[in-house]
Amino acid sequence: MHARSTTIRAHPESLDAGIALIRDEIMPEVLDLEGCVGMSMLVDRMTGYCIITTAWQSEEAMNATAQRVQPLRERVADVLGGRPQVDVWEIAVMHRDHNSAPGACVRATWVRMAPEEMDRGIDVYRMGVLPATQEFEGFCSASLMVDRSDGYAVSSVVFDSQEAMERCRAEADELRERATREAGIEIVEVGEFELALAHLRVPEMA
Repeated sequence: MHARSTTIRAHPESLDAGIALIRDEIMPEVLDLEGCVGMSMLVDRMTGYCIITTAWQSEEAMNATAQRVQPLRERVADVLGGRPQVDVWEIAVMHRDHNSAPGACVRATWVRMAPEEMDRGIDVYRMGVLPATQEFEGFCSASLMVDRSDGYAVSSVVFDSQEAMERCRAEADELRERATREAGIEIVEVGEFELALAHLRVPEMA
């Protein structure tokens, strides 16, 4: 399984219009593309930081749609008022306790490591980080996406509510520090987001 993410630093006042455009026009068109298995949108309303991610059955299916989705991405960028940054990923881990509901939030953690250490990093996440994360109050699902060539990865943990995500913040910080020591990775960024759109059908990959 693979994914393509588009990150835009939008004007905060444009976020509702962007969410509506993606929900009502962009998402139905993308989900009809061959090999697409879902779409999500994360939003930080304070900063305008938003991430739109599409998931695909294979790297070939993802690459085959690149030209089709380019004009759709430009429409979204025009409405949100920011320049898009595109990243492609392998989905290494996906575990869902239950589907998200309105009000769900996401904590995303970007990390970097030596490319040759990627398999070890995935194992640390799968065998150490994920079981501990599942014990957090309000845990809904978690995923790990990786770019093996650059040694770059992002973990996303979905919580049932903003309150649940906030209450486990100290535990998450401790777990993150322990995992970085065990895997020899560098934390690049941590962000907390509203799960504005969630329509992912990625199967269990824990």
